[in-house]
Amino acid sequence: MKKIFLHTILFATISILLVCNDTNSCAAQDISIIPLPAQMQKKSGSFAINKQTKIEVQQGNPEALRIAKMLAQKLQKAAGLEIAVIAGNDNNANNTIFFTTVSTNDSLGNEGYQLSVTNQSVIVKAAQPAGLFYGMQTIAQLLPAEIESTTKVNNIYWIIPAVEITDVPRFTWRGQHLDVCRHFVSVDFIKKYIDNMAMHKLNTFHWHLTEDQGWRLEIKKYPKLTEVGAWRKETLVGHIDEKPKKFDGKRYGGFYTQEQAREVVQYAKDRFITVVPEIEMPGHATAAIAAYPELGVTGKKIEVATYWGVLPDIFNVDESTFTFLENVLSEVMEIFPGQYIHIGGDEAIKDQWKASPKIQQKIKELGLKNEEELQSYFMKRIEKFVNSKGRKVIGWDEIIEGGLSPNVTVMSWRGMEGGVTAAKSGHDVIMAPVQYTYFWFNQGDPKKEPLSAGGYLPLEKVYSFEPVDPSLTPEEAKHVLGAHGSAWAEYMESEAKVEYMVFPRISALAEVVWTPGEKKDWKDFARRMRKQFKRYDYRKINYAKTPLDIGLEKK
Repeated sequence: MKKIFLHTILFATISILLVCNDTNSCAAQDISIIPLPAQMQKKSGSFAINKQTKIEVQQGNPEALRIAKMLAQKLQKAAGLEIAVIAGNDNNANNTIFFTTVSTNDSLGNEGYQLSVTNQSVIVKAAQPAGLFYGMQTIAQLLPAEIESTTKVNNIYWIIPAVEITDVPRFTWRGQHLDVCRHFVSVDFIKKYIDNMAMHKLNTFHWHLTEDQGWRLEIKKYPKLTEVGAWRKETLVGHIDEKPKKFDGKRYGGFYTQEQAREVVQYAKDRFITVVPEIEMPGHATAAIAAYPELGVTGKKIEVATYWGVLPDIFNVDESTFTFLENVLSEVMEIFPGQYIHIGGDEAIKDQWKASPKIQQKIKELGLKNEEELQSYFMKRIEKFVNSKGRKVIGWDEIIEGGLSPNVTVMSWRGMEGGVTAAKSGHDVIMAPVQYTYFWFNQGDPKKEPLSAGGYLPLEKVYSFEPVDPSLTPEEAKHVLGAHGSAWAEYMESEAKVEYMVFPRISALAEVVWTPGEKKDWKDFARRMRKQFKRYDYRKINYAKTPLDIGLEKK
């Protein structure tokens, strides 16, 4: 019986190889692009990459040259092919992959591209380099999944099916967040995270750098932020709801030097990803106040938090505290050149403000009604400073409660409501509702899942997310910049666990923010995920297998 089985497998394998010697027949191979392009037409035939293949880039286009070399490097590692990358303008040359920018096609915008694959050539056109980069990512997804291997894979025919693609993203903000405060990760891991974002055509890395449980960015003017604030004496073991709480008794921490942060920023930029740093205020400030007690309301010496949840310590509103925050943000803006700085604003417990005679006197002096309006005053001051440096601020949706700052962008996490309110009032919005985009919930059967925050957010629900609420008018809907996924790290104690919680849900999110809403199809997406899992394997991503438990592989 075993012999019959082995002969069957061998015959099937030989048949596939024989079929793939005919490149036209190979065009029938599965096309599995995630996120799905806006427009795609399958053609007959295919393009075969071999030792004679060249990659040609438009002369005088250094960005196109850099992107082309990325593709060549992939082919060198996975296929063992040394593909020549040359400059030229002959986009009709045979056996050539050609990258070029076309200034005449405004419909492609800053990130769109056109991809044409025939038996003779592959041509990628875009108005801007970002479009060429996304076209290169699509070429990689048209190739066998083995293209993602970092070592040579034998017995693979490197065939690109013939297609015509015109692809433009639905949203300009396509983001993924990472909290490195509850649990710290290495720079190498962040680079891998960014690479995997780029594969999904995401363009914004939201880096959550300060929290109650750790301050993770070097600030030269205030060294205690990392000398003290980056380290906690121990860490909670188990879920926060377990009684009594248990701790591991081990000192824990880490931080990124400014040089390392700049390295991450450049690495992301090379992959057309903008890094948006988050510096939390006025709440989630325990680590900062532990380093500099005078920043707090009580003035008492406190420790960096060792457990999760919403803690009471909050910045005071002294002029010296605003000076501190402005100095911190000045250094942050020197490191991060992007348009946006995230200043938090969420879960700011105001009990200490309520109990402080000094704070209450300040509320009266300012003519404010309550502590919510004081937080609005706080955030408006910070926004004015950031705006004076030519930048914009983002805040979580709690900032709506005391009155919005004039130019602030709202990140709506408690649901869609905050984002809808902000959009209706003319403010830009990023949708990140907990129900669809918080990747700290279980993905499958809780009995089979590792420790998490709880709850349930399966792949299909992420895929069903619609960032534009139906109550918005077309004009109001223009304020929805896009959406992003959040990876809060309370229960992500390792880099492998981060990947487990984020993947494969990031693939569903990518299609939500890139693909036209009317093109989305869960069953087709589930089919394409089969090949995506293979890409994950070659990229050595520790993705969750739980989607397989719900029958995804049978879709």
